[in-house]
Amino acid sequence: MFRLQGSKVLAVDVTGDAVKAKNGSMVAYDGQMAFKKLSGGGEGLRGMVTRRLTGEQMTVMEVRGQGTCWFADRASEINLVQLQGDTLYVESSNLLATDAGLRTGTTFTGLRGASQGNGLFTTTVEGHGQAAITSDGPAVVLRVSPQYPLSVDPGAYVAHQGNLRQSFQSGVTFRTFLGEGGGEAFQIRFEGDGLVYVQPSERNTIAGDV
Repeated sequence: MFRLQGSKVLAVDVTGDAVKAKNGSMVAYDGQMAFKKLSGGGEGLRGMVTRRLTGEQMTVMEVRGQGTCWFADRASEINLVQLQGDTLYVESSNLLATDAGLRTGTTFTGLRGASQGNGLFTTTVEGHGQAAITSDGPAVVLRVSPQYPLSVDPGAYVAHQGNLRQSFQSGVTFRTFLGEGGGEAFQIRFEGDGLVYVQPSERNTIAGDV
């Protein structure tokens, strides 16, 4: 159902089931399609209220019909994620589209969200199906195992999945190690067993100013 055309355009073959995508991300379609704007990004009223309270902006549209839709987002790289009953945690700005077999919602992430100025919640995608996430430059997928925990720059973090615990560490930055100032004041540490998606370009965060 989801396929990439190049690395920056997502083609979705729609056969009656609904596809949810970031509002304004569709660049073309053929066939017969119906579009509906959804408030919030989560399921039901709770997801809508949560996003309103945290200020996390995510406007979603639902596409139904017969044909093909093409999606893109500011020439960002697109990465396909296959879920088999597990959960993907992703920054709302990096979630491009999900198919009908997946549910979206929100989850509390604590201080990491506050450091990025994105509220205290992040977007969850769970179920069986495909999701498309974006990254500024080609994403790198890093494996975390019990023997090898991973520390990530908050500005480079995109998403994670698997049985991972995350903690928020302050006072040490990647640039401090190099003798440079003005970098991120925090790190995200992942422990357990799973995958972390990082991008080779940092988004602007308020963490570096704390």
